[in-house]
Amino acid sequence: MWVVIAVSHCLRELEVIYSSYPEKPNILPSNLYTCKSLVILELCGEIRLDVPRMAFLPSLKTLQLHSVRYLNEDSLHRLLSNCPVLEDLLVDLLLSDSMEKLTVVVPSLQILSLFIPHSYEIDGIVIETPSLKYFKLIDHNSKSHYCLVKNMPNLIEADIDVELHSIKSLIGSITSVKRLSICSQAMYDGGFVFNQLKHLKLCRCKGHSSDLLVRLLKDSSNLQALDLSEMDYHENHDILYWHQPSTVPECMLLSLQTLNLSAYRGTPEERDLAVYFLKNAVHLKTTTIKSCVFDDERFDMLKELALSSRASTTCQLVFD
Repeated sequence: MWVVIAVSHCLRELEVIYSSYPEKPNILPSNLYTCKSLVILELCGEIRLDVPRMAFLPSLKTLQLHSVRYLNEDSLHRLLSNCPVLEDLLVDLLLSDSMEKLTVVVPSLQILSLFIPHSYEIDGIVIETPSLKYFKLIDHNSKSHYCLVKNMPNLIEADIDVELHSIKSLIGSITSVKRLSICSQAMYDGGFVFNQLKHLKLCRCKGHSSDLLVRLLKDSSNLQALDLSEMDYHENHDILYWHQPSTVPECMLLSLQTLNLSAYRGTPEERDLAVYFLKNAVHLKTTTIKSCVFDDERFDMLKELALSSRASTTCQLVFD
């Protein structure tokens, strides 16, 4: 009842958090979906999204949906289709819910954040957002499903953390980014060029992450900063192997200036990787090694790196 009253007073911002035990989803009043003044809407918890056919939110710019339930697959699509000026969308799917296909087609959208939990029942994801500038995708669903992403020519920054078996479509849609943070076990074939990418963060929680690193180095000729560390809440795993590229990537000869290597244990594979960068990155200014080993072993390990040859005479080696 209070939502009906609030909406009738030309509301600009609304946050609804609803929880119940046992679970009994709350259905919001239909007049919420026709509120002309609403600019920011955040829904969280046991709320069932039942979007009427006459829905229209002409002023809505920010929409956040945290663990809500959807009456059917058309609910989200119908809501998004009737938000003509929507700029910022967050969808955090509920594990106990299901959706055959997650579709986000919003021409005006500039910021998109999607969270898909492990074992969520979904067949695929379709995204078409031509005005998008920031894209965050956390997809921990290890079950086979497709991800079709297209038409993101204005994308500047992307945070990608996925368990997808194929990332070809995803990679092909984010090649315009200047900043990229990525965690993926899957590789992608060549043919893509990240000619605007300046800052790359590659999560090293996957044992085979060095394969993806080599691929991205080859495809990012203007890369300036490289960060090899773990994303938040990811476990650290040793790099299983390091196969250096047959030829030195162009970015190491022309543009790479900073390297950050976290959770350094001094394994042979890590040492070979670090030495490779020191020996081949011509314009490297700063290399920061964050070690998780202590005392004498740490000292010997870092001393070995300090004595290795460097392609850049101005490179500063920092031990943290």
